Order: sequence, then structure tokens, then C-alpha cells
Amino acid sequence: MGARRPGRHRRGLRVTAPEGTRPTRSGPSAGRGGDRRPVRPPVDRPRRAAYEAVAAVHRDDAFANLVLPIILREEGLFGRDAAFVTELTYGTLRHLGTLDAILTDAAGRDVARIDPPVRDALRLGAYQLLHTRVPPHAAVSSTVDLVRSVAPGATGFANAVLREVSTRDADAWVAKLAPPMETDPVGHLALAYSHPQWIVRAFSEALGGDLGETARLLIEDNERPPVHLCARPGLIDPIELADQVGGAPGAFSPYTVYLPGGAPGDVPAVVDGRAHVQDEGSQLVAAALADAPLDGPDGRWLDLCAGPGGKAGLLGALAAQRGARVTAVEVAEHRARLVSQATRGLPVTVLAMDGRDVGADPKLPEQHFDRVLVDAPCTGLGSLRRRPESRWRRQPSDLPPLTRLQRELLGAALRAVRPGGLVAYVTCSPHTVETHVTVTEAARRSGVPVDFVDARPLLPAGMPGLGDGPTVQLWPHRHGTDAMFLAVLRRG
Repeated sequence: MGARRPGRHRRGLRVTAPEGTRPTRSGPSAGRGGDRRPVRPPVDRPRRAAYEAVAAVHRDDAFANLVLPIILREEGLFGRDAAFVTELTYGTLRHLGTLDAILTDAAGRDVARIDPPVRDALRLGAYQLLHTRVPPHAAVSSTVDLVRSVAPGATGFANAVLREVSTRDADAWVAKLAPPMETDPVGHLALAYSHPQWIVRAFSEALGGDLGETARLLIEDNERPPVHLCARPGLIDPIELADQVGGAPGAFSPYTVYLPGGAPGDVPAVVDGRAHVQDEGSQLVAAALADAPLDGPDGRWLDLCAGPGGKAGLLGALAAQRGARVTAVEVAEHRARLVSQATRGLPVTVLAMDGRDVGADPKLPEQHFDRVLVDAPCTGLGSLRRRPESRWRRQPSDLPPLTRLQRELLGAALRAVRPGGLVAYVTCSPHTVETHVTVTEAARRSGVPVDFVDARPLLPAGMPGLGDGPTVQLWPHRHGTDAMFLAVLRRG
């Protein structure tokens, strides 16, 4: 990411004694008269690493899932220490909105007026107080030590703020600060479950206005999701992969394995390309396109927005079993390289070009492909549990340019597919503007005859909560997947 590492000039930092202890010194080196004077411990490495990750996200617009592994590796943190850092980092980012409201009240000033280094340290301290089993005295003292290392003049302020935070538990703070559910349900849910109000409103609309189910979704968004692996068909059996990693087969996708822990990059099957990391929902929508009934030829598949390559990898493995070939298109060259790496050894041709150039470039002819996947760029509101910082970065103003791009890509896909062929439109967002509105408008404007295919039978039998069709919306709280949307269109 190229993120600057805060405080890297402080090479004197050492690991502390166990949490909450205060080592002392005595003897000749203790000072005049051999008196025993307490020595402030240095900041422990796990908390410092969590601070650096959170600070990089806010200062450098870094992504936690990219910057955190680098920090852990550079600090040499593994096992329980790494797990603690991960919990602090992701937990703080998920609960940021609520933590900021609490800190604003406890500090008597808007959190935006607190210096950024102090603000991020206080967020970590408040998270420990309200959402972990770290003893309050250890959470306060360790955070004050952290503030001393990044802003020495603010230690008294930090101590006072955190002691005020510690006077209530999380539920009591919500009861004090959240507007009443009866008069302002969106505002209440937003503060109680730490989501921007516009996202709460969008989720509620997509769920038909059911506030109870909206709350369950928000709660699930704040849980740490398991890592899902995709056992590539024809390369490794999912039961074999589950046995190798000590995991369990997925609930719905026949290719999914739930990884119980550890770094997925260390799994041998991932290293040698027989499996890859991919949310179960993403596997389901890609497999739905591949499994949909199709009349006529079925050898030319197209992934129109292929980066970083997860769906192209699954489609490529399925194509290899069926004598088909996948053309994977990605406009960004560095992401196109990722697609090439992800599909090595599979019948996949990668093109670094704009998917909207269908018909304008001989490599992307019109009416040529039998199956086309449009995994369109979107707000990513469906994967907030995996990328918690996204909920604070996205704005409603992001929607118009994204939905315009989505319509253009889906229109290009409908030009690329042959008559009778299939197009799957997929977004990792449940926002109705990015889902139903986009797909309906793009089909209407395409100038070609289009029929909606009921997507529900294309998913595994027995999946609950798939709605009335013909499109499908998956949900974290219903299916344990990212909130993937799927529409399948057949060109007439």
C-alpha cells in the first residue's frame, strides 16, 4: 500500500510485561537512596501494531486487509498476539461510528476536534473498554501509554476521557446517546450498530422496510466473518481440502470450505492454485451462471470485469471440465496481472482492456459469447463485514457514477452475448439503485430483446430467503455470505 508507518522512528519500543503490570526498579540504579519508583512501561507491540493499522486506514486511506498483514509481519507478531491485533483493528473500525459518538460525549468536544493520533488511540482504548474482556485498568493505562508515545502532551486528557468512557458499558452508552427507536428508527440503528444512516436506510429499503431484520443484518455486519476457501472443481475435492485445513464444507456452495483459522496464504492448496480465497456468495453467483441451462453452443465464456480473479478462477476450472474457454477482461493493468496469476494453468485468456469496448475491438466481438459474467464495480456495501472501513468512506454521491458504469457494462455484455446466450449481472451490494434499478434500466436501454431468467433454481436446493424472484439477493444474516445480488438475463 505504500502506507507510512507512524512512529517508526521510535526504535526504543519494547514489549511490556503482562497486561496491566507496572514493573519497578530498585537497587543502585533506582535513584537517590535506592528508593523504589514506578517506571512507566513502554507501549506493548500488539497495541502499537493495532494503532499503526488504524492510523494507516485513516491517514493514508489504506485498506486494513492489506496493511495489517504487513504490520504483523514487520513486527514479528504471530499466534495470540496477531489475533489480538486483528481483533482490535477490525473491531475498532467496525464500531467506529458508535465509538466516536461516545468519545465526543466523554470528551465534551466533537471527536473531529481531537488530534488524529490521540483520536485513533482513544478509539482503540474505548473499543477495549466496551467490547473486549481486557480489564478496564489495563485498557486505560495501556492507551495512556500509547498516547504518551504519539502525543505526550495529551496523556491527562486521554486518561480523563477513557475513565469517563469506563463509567458505562456499551448498552448504557447506546441508551444515553441513540435517538429513540420509536421516533427515529434509522438514527437509533445507525448509532446502536455503527453504520452511517444512509446505509441503514438503504439496507432497510432492500429488506422491505423490516427494521427487525435490518437490525439483524447490522449485527452480522459487525461480526468477524470466517475465511471461505473455494476448492477448484477438477483440481481438489472440497472434502479433501476440508480435511487438510481442519475446516468444514460450506453450507450451500459445493466448492466452499470454511477455514477455521490461520493464514489462508499458508494453505498448500492455495499456494499451488488448487484452491483460492473467495466468499461463498461469490462462488454461488459464478456457479449459477455456469450451471444455467443453455441451448446451442457452450464453449465461449466471458468475464467482463474479472479483477482480481476469484470468479474467473472458478469459471476457468469449470470451463476446463466442460471443454469451454474463458475470456477474462480487466481494465486496470495491475489487476489484469492478478487475474493472470489467479488463472494460471486454466483455459483463461486475460485481456487488459475496457469491457465497454465490446464491438469496438476485434478481441471483443458482438454476439460471440455463450455465457457472460458482469461482476460490476459497486459500492461494496455487501461486504462491510470484511472491509469495515468502507462503510465510513462510501457516500451517496458515489452512486451516480457507479450506476452509470454498471449500466454501460451490462449493456456491453448484452451486446457481447449471442442470441439465446446468458448474462449474469452481479454486484456485492444490496442497494436497490445498484441492483434492480440498474439491471432494469440497462435491459430497457440495450436495444436487444432480453428475458429475465428465474435465478432461484440456479442456486442450491433448500437455500432459505431467496425472495420472489426472478433476481436473488443473498445476505450475511440469512445465508452467511456477502450480500451478493444476482440477475440472469437471456438475450432473445
